[in-house]
Amino acid sequence: MSLSTLPASEVLARLDEFDTVIDARSEGEYAEDHLPNALNWPTLNNDERRDIGTLYKQVNAFEAKKRGAAIAARNIAAHIDREVIDKPKDWRPVAYCWRGGQRSGSLSTILGHIGFRVTLIEGGYKAFRAAMLLDIIRLVETFDWRVICGTTGSGKTRLLQALSLEGAQVLDLEGLANHRSSVLGAIPGLPQPTQKRFDTLIWDALRHLDPLRPVYIESESKKVGNVAVPLSLIEAMRKSKCLNLVLPDAERVALLMEDYDFFVKDVEHFCERLHILTEFRGKVVVEEWKNSVRAGNIEPVVQALLTEHYDPVYLQSMKRNFQHFELSRVLTPTSHSAEAMQQLAKEIKGEEQA
Repeated sequence: MSLSTLPASEVLARLDEFDTVIDARSEGEYAEDHLPNALNWPTLNNDERRDIGTLYKQVNAFEAKKRGAAIAARNIAAHIDREVIDKPKDWRPVAYCWRGGQRSGSLSTILGHIGFRVTLIEGGYKAFRAAMLLDIIRLVETFDWRVICGTTGSGKTRLLQALSLEGAQVLDLEGLANHRSSVLGAIPGLPQPTQKRFDTLIWDALRHLDPLRPVYIESESKKVGNVAVPLSLIEAMRKSKCLNLVLPDAERVALLMEDYDFFVKDVEHFCERLHILTEFRGKVVVEEWKNSVRAGNIEPVVQALLTEHYDPVYLQSMKRNFQHFELSRVLTPTSHSAEAMQQLAKEIKGEEQA
């Protein structure tokens, strides 16, 4: 039998050496978070895991283990039939479950007896996550961060996307979080990842960046919607160089009308989101905004949101939290268009290479 175990910290460094990463946990555990590119081969699915747990508590461990073994054997056989029959002898998988115990151990033992070189993560997902969170701290400190600042609607995300197209290194936290990082930033039909998933997505992005080249990132608060940015990354951003993206108010309104077009199409949804601002702006002001939106006068409301709500809060936060904000270089694209942002990105990337 060819079966070995590796500490989670070593798997972090060698993850890309394995041909397949197998998550032997239930589909629910997998959905909450999993290792990058992991395939889900549940030894026990959601319902089975629940039923065996109930049997364990209400009857006894021995009966639960017998029933669990029978179910696990059937599931493992199905995985082998479906996924393994065509694998060559030199196929090298790595497997894990919650703590590197019975579920991934059972699967790995059978694969090992077949003759595959199987690696089991010591301590399972739990140990991997602990090692990964520590590795985020280490990785963050290796990069030269360039923080793109700018008031709401100035095109920070568009510039990040343009920089990426130009071949610059970018960490798009809002893209990873499926959120536009404001009270109105939830994207309809696109749920946010869990906190654990968000952490893993950040780690996976960081490990593929080159520390010899700058990394561009958008100025963010501690949370992007419902998920928290790792503290080490927040601290690194706040002491890094800043670029201040500036657009005229009319251009910012036009950009937001494009990027938040779902509010234009569903005014009642927009009004529901505006209601959240009642505690900040007061009931009278928010009701006026809602009435204006329902009457089809959306652009004046967007303008008011920018100048009366977002801008004062943003500028105060930037000055307080980002050490180099007041010394930041000002970027002034010719418009909010994708073409203008692409031209600005070319200039920034050219200066990086000079």
